[in-house]
Amino acid sequence: MTIRVLDPTNEAAPPAGQPAQRPLSLRGTTVGFVSNGKEGAKEFFTHLGRMLETEHGVAKVVHRIKSNYSAPADKHIVDEMRSWHAVVTGIGD
Repeated sequence: MTIRVLDPTNEAAPPAGQPAQRPLSLRGTTVGFVSNGKEGAKEFFTHLGRMLETEHGVAKVVHRIKSNYSAPADKHIVDEMRSWHAVVTGIGD
């Protein structure tokens, strides 16, 4: 029996760009959380932010919520995240 796996994507070329350089340490950094605004993300991100502060020395935690849960982050959030050292994003379904 032969199993054939099909790739439904239409990506002729790999996405442009490269992953951001990872910080060696989170101590003294600003970490931003961008959520989709659903209730499940709020509590988890709040807890994770506290852990990053107490266990990894993060200096500042910033929480932002997208205006539309199914769309990319708003321009003002993207602009603000340029000043953060790390970003965590996720959904809360």
